[in-house]
Amino acid sequence: MLTQVLPWALLAYLAGSFPTAWLVGRAFGVDLRLEGSGNLGGTNAYRVLGPAGGIPVIVVDVLTGYVPAAFFPAWDGSAYGQLALLYGLLAIIGHVWPVWLRFRGGKGVATGAGVLVALAPFAALIATLVWLGLVALTRTVSIASLGAATVVPISAALTDEPLSTTIFCTAVAVFVWWTHRSNVARLARGEELRFGVARSGSKRKDES
Repeated sequence: MLTQVLPWALLAYLAGSFPTAWLVGRAFGVDLRLEGSGNLGGTNAYRVLGPAGGIPVIVVDVLTGYVPAAFFPAWDGSAYGQLALLYGLLAIIGHVWPVWLRFRGGKGVATGAGVLVALAPFAALIATLVWLGLVALTRTVSIASLGAATVVPISAALTDEPLSTTIFCTAVAVFVWWTHRSNVARLARGEELRFGVARSGSKRKDES
């Protein structure tokens, strides 16, 4: 079984580590590691490049999480559906620590969302609605991401997802909070940028 699963596990990591934001930024003549927050995620891409650059980054990052979790368990020949959890986790890890870019990527939100759409679609829908609502209310993406991450395990439990999926959703929520720990500190200080506010000066590496 290991020989069947290992190549797909590696492919899941590589899928998640696909450098979407870096490639799109380069297509615009920009290195996103040197602009805005320096973060290679959808928020920074949207802030620096606008919708034309940000939306493709978000869509592709979602797909890099969705495809491994949704399809790899059916393709690996193991007939063991729980491997979707492993493949999804590796895709998220790949996004945060991509091998192509010296292990400096995004914060795992869009890729994690794709994984959750594959594993727990109703919980993912609820989380998406919470994210949209919080962005509209606060204009702060980090608050929206943290709020959405928090409701995911609760939604999974309330929609009768398997216990393993609920535990996985809890782990993803904790991971998102960990990757946003610097955002939490700035929120506490009242220094977090709101969505749509232009940046002045040099990049901050720890911004969402």
